[in-house]
Amino acid sequence: MKKLFFILSFLSTIIINNKIYSQGCVAIRSTGATCSLRMPDSISTASKWQLGINYRFYRSYKHFIGKEEQEERIKAGSNVINHSTTIDITVTHELNQRWSLLVDVPILDNSRSSLYEHDKVHRYSTHSFGVGDIRFSAYRWMFDPEKSEHFNLQLGLGIKFPTGDYKYQDRFHINDSTTIVGPVDQSIQLGDGGTGFTVEANTFYNFSHHVGLYGNFYYLVNPREQNGVSTSRGGIPSTQTVEIGSDVMSVPDQYLIRAGVNFDLNKWMFSAGIRDECLPVHDLIGGSQGFRRPGYIISEEQGISYSLKRFSAYAYVPVALVRNRTQSVPDKNKTALTGMYTQGDAAFADYVINVGFVIKF
Repeated sequence: MKKLFFILSFLSTIIINNKIYSQGCVAIRSTGATCSLRMPDSISTASKWQLGINYRFYRSYKHFIGKEEQEERIKAGSNVINHSTTIDITVTHELNQRWSLLVDVPILDNSRSSLYEHDKVHRYSTHSFGVGDIRFSAYRWMFDPEKSEHFNLQLGLGIKFPTGDYKYQDRFHINDSTTIVGPVDQSIQLGDGGTGFTVEANTFYNFSHHVGLYGNFYYLVNPREQNGVSTSRGGIPSTQTVEIGSDVMSVPDQYLIRAGVNFDLNKWMFSAGIRDECLPVHDLIGGSQGFRRPGYIISEEQGISYSLKRFSAYAYVPVALVRNRTQSVPDKNKTALTGMYTQGDAAFADYVINVGFVIKF
């Protein structure tokens, strides 16, 4: 009983609630877990509500085409630099030993500096700030927690609403004295403009009270193909941009896979694992036209957490091992149109910082 309530409480708040937001120009948002499992000696069975606060920060500045880094961009000073800060607020309510409900509200503060989006000579910045896409989810443990202390599987279904401003605008510099107002880049928009549906699976296997395995899977289905927002930054799209379908922003799917091992030492827990965050080229439902920067990031993820009866704090740092900006649908359209292979680039971060806490009421 005591073990089950920790697993139910701590997993439902930390594994599910601490979201992932884009790791650079590949705009991956709201993709689940940063933490994992531990098994303390005791936990209150009266805690039905939990509040989670997660702080996330990254700086993306290294450009990749496929898996090849474009090192000359940094040397020339032409690289794009994104700074992203996210405060993720989650509230979880446990209905009973198996069922729980969650609401997630992200608050984003983004900036993006570049040359090519402005006068191509000087580096200027655009910004976005506000509430992102809010998500509601329901979760159920598939096996009776009282009888399945060493292994269990939790499944979740949710809905993501387009509450984040996906048309956020800022000023772009045409020259030293002239600016034009237009939508900011897709990577720093506050939302994607689509109502999406989430499917999740969280599992664990504990060899003992001190060593265990964890796994997480998250997939966001976005049926809407495009959100109608121009990619021309206040200007007029070119004829070719319209022909290849990159003149408006797409509403892409995304997914996350995590797996690793935990080491539990009394109130402290250490973990090490691998995570794969991906924005796919093609969506499961609906079309895949429109501008997107598909790709994936495979990272090694180290973490540490400290837990008391009603309070848990943690710090997790995924460090990128593989960064791959894959060929988008507009890239493929341009390849077919011109006869020349085309594959766009994207800027990625070296690592992401996640720190936060969970309070049980």
